[in-house]
Amino acid sequence: MKKQAIVDLLLDTFNAHPDESFNVKKIFQLVDAKNHPTKMLVMDALEDLVLDDYVNTDGHGNYTAAVRSNVMEGTFRRKRNGHNSFEPDDGGKSILVCERNSMHALDGDRVRVSMMARRSGHTREAEVTEIIQRANDTFVGQLQVEKGFGFLVTEGRSLANDIFIPKDKLGGGKTGDKAVVKIIEWPTDTKSPIGKVVDILGRQGENNAEMHAILAQYGLPYRYPANVEKAAEKLQPDITPEEIARREDFRGVTTFTIDPKDAKDFDDALSIRRAEGQNWEVGVHIADVSHYVKEGDIIDREAQKRATSVYLVDRTIPMLPERLCNYICSLRPDEDKLAYSVIFVLDDQAHIVRWHLAHTVIRSNRRFAYEEVQAMLERNRQASPEDLTAPGDHPEPLPEGAPLEGEYAEEIVTLNRLAKLLRAARFKNGAIGFDRAEVRFEIDDKGHPVSTYVKVAKDANKLVEEFMLLANRTVAESIGRVGKGKKPKVFPYRIHDVPDPEKLEKLRAFITKFGYRLRTEGSKTDISKSLNALLQEAKGKKEENAVEMVALRAMMKARYSIHNIGHYGLMFTYYTHFTSPIRRYPDTMVHRLLTRYAEGGRSVNAAKYEELCEHSSDMEQIAATAERASIKYKQVEFMADRLGEEFTGTISGVTEFGLYVEVDENKCEGMIPMRTLLDDYYEFDERNYCLIGRRTHHRYNLGDKVKIRVERANLERRQLDFSIISDVKTPAAPQPSLPKKGAKSAGRKGKAKQAPKGRRR
Repeated sequence: MKKQAIVDLLLDTFNAHPDESFNVKKIFQLVDAKNHPTKMLVMDALEDLVLDDYVNTDGHGNYTAAVRSNVMEGTFRRKRNGHNSFEPDDGGKSILVCERNSMHALDGDRVRVSMMARRSGHTREAEVTEIIQRANDTFVGQLQVEKGFGFLVTEGRSLANDIFIPKDKLGGGKTGDKAVVKIIEWPTDTKSPIGKVVDILGRQGENNAEMHAILAQYGLPYRYPANVEKAAEKLQPDITPEEIARREDFRGVTTFTIDPKDAKDFDDALSIRRAEGQNWEVGVHIADVSHYVKEGDIIDREAQKRATSVYLVDRTIPMLPERLCNYICSLRPDEDKLAYSVIFVLDDQAHIVRWHLAHTVIRSNRRFAYEEVQAMLERNRQASPEDLTAPGDHPEPLPEGAPLEGEYAEEIVTLNRLAKLLRAARFKNGAIGFDRAEVRFEIDDKGHPVSTYVKVAKDANKLVEEFMLLANRTVAESIGRVGKGKKPKVFPYRIHDVPDPEKLEKLRAFITKFGYRLRTEGSKTDISKSLNALLQEAKGKKEENAVEMVALRAMMKARYSIHNIGHYGLMFTYYTHFTSPIRRYPDTMVHRLLTRYAEGGRSVNAAKYEELCEHSSDMEQIAATAERASIKYKQVEFMADRLGEEFTGTISGVTEFGLYVEVDENKCEGMIPMRTLLDDYYEFDERNYCLIGRRTHHRYNLGDKVKIRVERANLERRQLDFSIISDVKTPAAPQPSLPKKGAKSAGRKGKAKQAPKGRRR
């Protein structure tokens, strides 16, 4: 079939079934698309129908007929250039709202719109008729103060004009101050909203002011309420003999924590001792936050609102008051601590012989940093080969057959061996392995970045991770897995949906040019194993980063819900978050419900807990965005000291407005604007993630090596600009054929970017 015939068939199908949703697989069946080229032709046809507003998509591979009423409700998105948009509740294509028709709605506002008559040859437009609910009315920026008034200059993309501030609303702010301003009025006949200063963060460019500005920009708190801290101060850390008597006592069992070297909130510990025969008893001990923080009290309400700790480059903004997270609850060495523990008896092959859940009292014998444990494993010849070849210093290994060396070496080596068996079983079952390196900064006492280093998960990290995963999975199974005909009790799960079918097809199309194959149909396990094989095959190759980034784009985001669908990335049927109640509110919810159900309590209100899950998922994403913003700020600050210097980098993103390049040496990412590519007129090939020169046919591909110069560093916009000096010659990979004349290649946005870190899974 030709493309027009496919378009006609699809239109007939959608018009005949206006209320029905079709997924990609069903559409392939309808047009009898069995081979890859035909499937890609169908994807092109669907994309055109969505762009022309005949079809809606939810972004997850499901399509419905685009039925538009004249009046709709949804979300307003404000743009600096005045080309605002309206996102309908039905998930359909966004609709243009010009500034004159915006009713001064702000970004994220919930609005009601009326559709305007569509002019021939023009895009569809809407007019805001009512602002139903304000999303946010506070903004962060730099003050400019005149004699009788001031302005807040914002660098975000959501306000076309600066905010006017009357003299009596300046709150003592001066020119150059970083401030938070609340919009109090926006008269219909004025271009600028009127606001008042609600907080002065500090001077522009000061580290504290800039970090607080990032938090304020995303609506995150940058200080702890005094009344909540006072409530925490009143909590008694002493453990009474009566409380110890109610718990299992593990104070005599070898126990230790393994954390980053600068950590203060130790929320998990591991214990190990011999059980019967060749078995091992391994305890996963988690800080018993719910013992101290009671549901509904002032500390709990604040923790629920925050939902997560926020990790910026140079600081942690904790979910709980410092007295709780760093002292009372933290499993510090040589102190009796209350814990909620999953106690496993594992055989020598890491199979679970039995397990139980218990409130315990523990006493950590030793606090380890990951680096110490890693050095011990390498010294005792227990580390993985890839760890030994990683960049950095490595200890001299002991002679073959020498006794183990190091404090608690036998326990750590045993846990490492069991963890590797657990990990191997998990990957055999289809778990997907994205081990992305993360950039970190060494900063001076003023918060200025002086150097970078790359954090890679090694055996020490994976040791802890595997036992946390085991505990999370096991407690989720204990609630979710019930007998036939029985209904499981309400419980927060950590869920992860199957990959987006459309994006999987695009991934398959992309990797074929490197000679790789990928299964996009079959069981979940078939697809995940094929993905793992792809990632393994690409390892160490020129295109490794490009393949990983495009594969990550096909993955869905993990989230919290009481409606369990399993965790695709881990390939667990049941999974939850139990192991970090100091920094994640869902873990505290899980602790309370496990205790309630163990005591015979009834199931809780489903609607209430689903709402808490949604809030926690939203706050997790906001915190991750703020974290990335702080990293970007430090990257720009770091590279500002290197203007004019030249580096080798890798193209990490391709868009219609330029190339993103990640510097190999320090992982800082900047942009090469399209306007600076003067040797040709370049067009954007979205499907193949590349720019193609119209005259020379020269390509800039995702994953290509290039030599760049650092041109500009804009701290306000957190933006790095590079210029390209030359390509870095590498062995050529097979290239896809050039798009045919007239094919759509420019004007659509798309960028392959890095996913949230693995610790959030």
